Amino acid sequence: RVLSAASRIPDFWRLAGTFFICGWTTNGAVQAHFIPAAHDHHLPEVTAASILAVIGVFDIAGSTISGWLTDRVDPRRLLFVFYSLRGIALAMLVPLLTGPRWSLLVFAIIYGLDWVATVPPTVSLTVTVVGRERAGVVFGWIFCAHMLGGAAAAWLAGFAREALGNYLVAFMGGGLLAIAAGFVSLTIARGSRQRPDLEVATASSPA
Repeated sequence: RVLSAASRIPDFWRLAGTFFICGWTTNGAVQAHFIPAAHDHHLPEVTAASILAVIGVFDIAGSTISGWLTDRVDPRRLLFVFYSLRGIALAMLVPLLTGPRWSLLVFAIIYGLDWVATVPPTVSLTVTVVGRERAGVVFGWIFCAHMLGGAAAAWLAGFAREALGNYLVAFMGGGLLAIAAGFVSLTIARGSRQRPDLEVATASSPA
């Protein structure tokens, strides 16, 4: 089977691991907990929701630009930049919540441009690692890791908030994970990594 064969390729785990952190730092940490964190700092819910909306608007531009760049720049370097910027922004979120409102707008623009920007380079590297014919199935499993990361962060960030009384550790920890993901991305091989056992697995089953 494709998953069984792909799991024997180290780069598959690097891609899945970095995308796990992608889900952790987007759907899990920010999408689920930004409004509660803003409420902790006396920011009105409507204002906090509006900041999330700004993230969504700039997400459209960010994913489009990322797709264009992926055709022209080494995807590993793009992921390093995207994850590093995301990590720095997330690590600074709690201090920004206590600062002027315009600083949160800057955060929203940066985070929005970065939100889905990791997808095109990750897909490109998946094609490089397993081949075009198998990339769809393998990326589906990599995206599963993204959802697991989001679920884990949603629970753990809430647990940290209840245990510590604030989101500092949750957001700082997520930021450090994102920076680590950036460095891991640089280690993903760019050369063809297709394996005969993966080809046989594809011929026998799509799952």
